[in-house]
Amino acid sequence: MRALSIASTGMLAQQTNVEVIANNLANMNTTGYKAQRAAFQDLLYQNIQQAGAQTSDTGTLLASGIQLGAGVRTAAIYRMTKPGDIKNTSNPYDVAINGAGYFRVQMPDGTDAFSRDGNFQLSSAGQLVTQQGYTVQPGISMPPTATAVTITPAGLVQATIPGQVALQTVGQLELTRFPNEAGLRAMGDNLYAETSSSGAPQSGVPGSTGYGTIQQYFLETSNVDAVSEVTSLISAQRAYEMNSKVISTADQMLAQTAKLGG
Repeated sequence: MRALSIASTGMLAQQTNVEVIANNLANMNTTGYKAQRAAFQDLLYQNIQQAGAQTSDTGTLLASGIQLGAGVRTAAIYRMTKPGDIKNTSNPYDVAINGAGYFRVQMPDGTDAFSRDGNFQLSSAGQLVTQQGYTVQPGISMPPTATAVTITPAGLVQATIPGQVALQTVGQLELTRFPNEAGLRAMGDNLYAETSSSGAPQSGVPGSTGYGTIQQYFLETSNVDAVSEVTSLISAQRAYEMNSKVISTADQMLAQTAKLGG
């Protein structure tokens, strides 16, 4: 009985759906996290009677065929790239991107990674780094005598130096965009890597055409909508239950058939 295998694919798909929702809810307080969604596709069909097949010598045709589907599969788990809210933190090294773009950081192996998490700190050498100690690119170093930092919406980083009237410019933050953000590969630690699907990174100055601006003292929250996630969770649970009910019913039918045969 194919209903058993068909329903099992439905249960597996809903299990994946619940796992994606669980990961979204687990990261609803993660800085810059982008919610994911599972997308499903129906499996191949068995053609028992082809629509349009000739049904008589007079040329009459079958108006509709008979096709039996084999179930469902997970086609993709894609990322929702809409921005999260902006939250004030009062930390001078916290910066949020208001609009499009990613910060670029250098990994220990020399490769680049990208992030919406602007929760930056200073290293022991005074360099601007991520929470993991990865250098923000292009590299920016604060003078040891600096008493304050100012980061403009255009990403200009300036230091307050005792005895100097004017602020000292120490660097320029850049943002990176991709033709297809959904194609980025999540690496963990709020980082993404370029892939063939994302396209090549394109760097620009914050505030220029197509790039967001920088907001100092703010961080971007996750874009997880808790109400929407809970609603999706209930829907997935009901779908899982209904598929399990199909398996239970199919089992009862098989048992009844076995009794008739015995």
